[in-house]
Amino acid sequence: MRNCLSALFFAVTALGASSVYAEILNKDAIPEKILAQFSKKHPDIVDLTARKKKHFGQDLYELYFKEGDEKRIELYRANGPFYVNGVLVDASGMVPPAAFDNLKAAFNDYKIKEAILVVNPNGPGEEYDFTVTSSDGEWNVSVDGEGKIVGKEP
Repeated sequence: MRNCLSALFFAVTALGASSVYAEILNKDAIPEKILAQFSKKHPDIVDLTARKKKHFGQDLYELYFKEGDEKRIELYRANGPFYVNGVLVDASGMVPPAAFDNLKAAFNDYKIKEAILVVNPNGPGEEYDFTVTSSDGEWNVSVDGEGKIVGKEP
């Protein structure tokens, strides 16, 4: 009985931890240090959402907002400073071909709804964030520059 309860606790904890990075955060849930830095660059933006992400081994916040008619994405370090801009891209022309094979292996059927390119500001490398729809629902998938899936959350 104790082993069964331990396994159940572990499963619930693991599921909760994996969904932390996929959750969309409203402006009130974004750390004050990040909001202060963001407000210096964009003092007039009030409609803002974010997701916790990990790129190049760093915990980041990916902020989504509109500036005029343009959808913008900026990434900030968890302690506040600006990290890099995210760029919306056409997945069919920018993503390493191996990424499509890996996505097909991970999902029976899938469609890339949105693709964001994140270029490493501290050296070589790029990673991608995809919003993928499949028969299993909607997923946030991170792929490295070689096309390997490095993160996958519902």
